[in-house]
Amino acid sequence: MAQPASRTREVCALLADGSTVRLREACPDDRERVLRLYEEMSADNLRRRFFAVSRRSGEQAANRLCAPPRPGHRTLVALQGDQLIGVAEYEAVDEPASAEIALAVADDFHHRGVGTLLLEHLVHMARANGVEVFTADVLADNHLIQKVFADLGLRVTRQYDGTTVRGTIRLAPDERYLSAVDLRGRSADIASMQPLLRPHSIAVIGAGTRPGSVGRAILHNLREAHFAGRLHAVNPHAHAVLRIPAYPSVTDLPQPPDLAVLAVPAAVVPETAARCGRAGVGALVVVTSGLDAGQSAELSAACRHWGMRLVGPNCLGIANTEEPVRMNATFAVTRPLPGTAGVAVQSGGVGIALLDGLSRLGIGVSSFVSLGDKRDVSSNDLLQWWECDGRTELALLHLESFGNPRAFSRTARRVARRMPLLTVDAGRSDAGRRAAASHTAAAATPTMTRQALFAQAGITATRTLGELLDCAAMLHSQPLPAGERVAVVSNAGGAGVLAADACADAGLTVPELPSDLSDELRALLPAGAGAENPVDTTPAVSVRALSGCVDRIARSCAVDAVLVALVPTALTSAVGAELVTALTTPAPGGPVRPPVVAVLLDQADRVRLLAGGEGRAVPSYGEPQSAARALRHTVERGRWLARPPGSIVEPAGVDSPGARALVEAFLGRVPGGGWLDARDTHRLFACYDLPCPRQAYAVTEQETVEAAARLASPGRAVVLKAEGPALLHESERGGVLLDLHGEQQIRAAHRELTARLGTAMTGVLVQPMAARGTELLAGVVQDEVFGSLVLFGLGGTASEVLADHAARLAPLTDTDIHELLTAPRCAPLLFGYRGSPPVDVHGLEDLLARLSRMADDLPELADAECNPVIAGPDGITVVDSRVRLLPRCGGDPYLRRLP
Repeated sequence: MAQPASRTREVCALLADGSTVRLREACPDDRERVLRLYEEMSADNLRRRFFAVSRRSGEQAANRLCAPPRPGHRTLVALQGDQLIGVAEYEAVDEPASAEIALAVADDFHHRGVGTLLLEHLVHMARANGVEVFTADVLADNHLIQKVFADLGLRVTRQYDGTTVRGTIRLAPDERYLSAVDLRGRSADIASMQPLLRPHSIAVIGAGTRPGSVGRAILHNLREAHFAGRLHAVNPHAHAVLRIPAYPSVTDLPQPPDLAVLAVPAAVVPETAARCGRAGVGALVVVTSGLDAGQSAELSAACRHWGMRLVGPNCLGIANTEEPVRMNATFAVTRPLPGTAGVAVQSGGVGIALLDGLSRLGIGVSSFVSLGDKRDVSSNDLLQWWECDGRTELALLHLESFGNPRAFSRTARRVARRMPLLTVDAGRSDAGRRAAASHTAAAATPTMTRQALFAQAGITATRTLGELLDCAAMLHSQPLPAGERVAVVSNAGGAGVLAADACADAGLTVPELPSDLSDELRALLPAGAGAENPVDTTPAVSVRALSGCVDRIARSCAVDAVLVALVPTALTSAVGAELVTALTTPAPGGPVRPPVVAVLLDQADRVRLLAGGEGRAVPSYGEPQSAARALRHTVERGRWLARPPGSIVEPAGVDSPGARALVEAFLGRVPGGGWLDARDTHRLFACYDLPCPRQAYAVTEQETVEAAARLASPGRAVVLKAEGPALLHESERGGVLLDLHGEQQIRAAHRELTARLGTAMTGVLVQPMAARGTELLAGVVQDEVFGSLVLFGLGGTASEVLADHAARLAPLTDTDIHELLTAPRCAPLLFGYRGSPPVDVHGLEDLLARLSRMADDLPELADAECNPVIAGPDGITVVDSRVRLLPRCGGDPYLRRLP
């Protein structure tokens, strides 16, 4: 039975103008609204839809579209508020893989992206039901719908027949389609954020007359920031708050505000939000904390129904320092300094610390958003805003959760090529995440998962807030280093040694300087100075000599960065001021200077920016470790920018339908999921052409002997592996016997296994003995938040002990695969170590690409382990493997929809 409209599951998404639309499948209760859609169409649009001007056609279409579901037919409707504004359908007629589509949009909603959004969701629904091709007959003069089809990003062909055109759309989303969806989503997202971050009017609801109330503090901060638009207070018990006129309700305001800030008790937040929606408010910031699950759900529902973007609840507020806006809608004590850093945090306390730190450094803030419980607006929205706002040059994020990590990663990869993205890698504990049932799952810690996301997306991840600000100061003021070579210059030998050690600890190198450069430095410096690296200028160095020394090193191209460590002397303050001026004044026509950083050991602040010539600055740190870590982060950013973005690898010979059938058959037999047996695991791996050895399953001793005879070539040994539901790791219970020759050894081995394992063994797996090689691990783990994680590293029985693994989120690009192979400490073994031949690296790359494709195809793939993988010069063999499936539904991470 069809569900009533009020209970049909809806998803929300943004139209091109930033307004919100709700999408869901049609049901019989929608008939009158669909009929009204057609009745209100112009005659010309009716003709384009039905090829004739007939009101009867609309009635017939409404009856068909809103009928109970039938095989091969689906209908989606789009609603805004209480109005149905669009409808799209597909129906498989001749064959299940092909379907006819039809689309209609209300006259008043043309050119706002309704049809395109409906088609995107219809494509997603159709592909999930096995449809591969859409077809549509349209009138030749219906240029609007033809443009909608062409702009989708899918492959479209046209066949003209007189006054009609038959369009064929191949439902095979590729990078072109994803880029088109990205572009549409970005444009809509930015438009939806305008009322939030560039409002022309703001109402503070709950602005109290009592000093110390949150609403009053926000109203005060807005007034003190000289908000450029109209400012209102809503308080039913006052005529004015802080000399700003107050109104009893948002509905009593002279006109609906673009933005409403709610600082009211949790119990009345949902109704207040609904009242704002009915009044026409564009966006909400809810600073109220303490909402229970039901109140939070009602708040979200009100925002979705009335098309309002939401920040919060439980947040500090938002700010935009743009001169035409001047908005500080926070209850922070310190007013954000205008600047170039975009900041998004989930913790209000962290937000206050970052605002203070950025203001103290003089970097300032372009816009600030405290996300709070993140019921709607997220870091994805803000990354897209900063990408296009024309002011932000640096983005700082403090995230405790990721709503859609794959969409975040895709957005971050693009934005990180325009500006540095920095975050704190918070919550690094592994507690509760170990899964002893699988070596692969045990290796996939929360830290590894987040770091994989950060590494792929080009995000600079620090361990503390202090380190985050250290790095921000460096990236704000200095160019990126070309490499990791650092020259250390100090006026005290001990300080130079400390700085050199800090560089080494951070993974930087302090190379010996060329002899000709050392000779030049000795000529500049006082007698007794050391001109190697570190360079010891002695405390007697003059201002001019020290400046000249650092300047000469910076111009030499012998190093990629210069670290100047100064101890307190009578000359320190003068040296510092003149040194900064000298090093921030570019030489006309000279080479680009490498980054220069200072360490002033008498500096009270952890980090500050020393102003120099022409508005430039040098970051100065209170200890060498902070400077070295910040330099290390800039080196890594430079390397990430230099590497190719990469493209998704699509291996040949993949049987995705066969794999899908195997998974569905298993979960049909075992609805709760579980581990595949060896035979099903082998069949699944065969669907992806993974390099597994030939094998046979046997129960009796005689069957085992016969299987070995079939599989082993003359003179080649075999392996027996005990099989049974309780024998997940056979080697740990003595369930694997290697290097067996001849019938006598095989019979003895089978008896030994039977005696040792008893009824736990239901049979044995017989395989030819693999050639010798490097033992590796490759596998997939499904993370509940981040999705599929592909792991690679040292394998065999030492896999967990040595924990030498790297990970990347699927789907993998060719760049990701290269980094997976080179990241573990065991990587030198793969490329030839101490005269040994390199292994088949191309085979390993292919193996990882196939595992990535399997993970991307099968959301039910909870855990897949290949351990060991034997890698040798002549090939790759997956010697042992296991797979666990769980009943999960795969969602399209790129489908445009709001949380």
